[in-house]
Amino acid sequence: MQDRLENTLAVLDRTPGTLDALLRGTPEFWANSNEGAGTWTAFDVVGHLIDADRVDWMTRARRILESREIRKFEPFDRGGHVRETEGKNLGQLLDTFAALRANNLTELRGMNLVENDFERKAEHPVLGVVTLGQLLSTWAAHDLTHLHQISRVMAYQVRDAVGPWSRFLGVLHCQGHSAPA
Repeated sequence: MQDRLENTLAVLDRTPGTLDALLRGTPEFWANSNEGAGTWTAFDVVGHLIDADRVDWMTRARRILESREIRKFEPFDRGGHVRETEGKNLGQLLDTFAALRANNLTELRGMNLVENDFERKAEHPVLGVVTLGQLLSTWAAHDLTHLHQISRVMAYQVRDAVGPWSRFLGVLHCQGHSAPA
């Protein structure tokens, strides 16, 4: 289980830098375009990651660890990113995300989790009973899902311009990114 935590941390540690390398300084065309009505831009996704880091992942980890009883999670507001992005530019969001993530991972490492902690449980409002190990693995997969989403949204902007090469570009043919959590 400790190896799984280290593998999870390896992704979580790298996500802010990956986003920074991909998005900082890019033209608004890349950061503020989406795939149509009701879809997110790269800017929105970064705001969502900030919101999730602020109110979801560590809040839920603490909730699991605070009691031996199975405690209920509060529902996560998938629209909470709007509060995070209001009046900010992409550079500010990237800086906020990097700082928040660093603080969260410092706290997570400071929890000095032991093997039994990963099996501790809480109740998710949609999924039912989940473990801390599942929550932490999901956090990493969530990051990877949104990195994929950003790549897909950016590629969508040139879908017509690539012409016949489209058939070789899998990123132009994948559908969606996830169901509501």
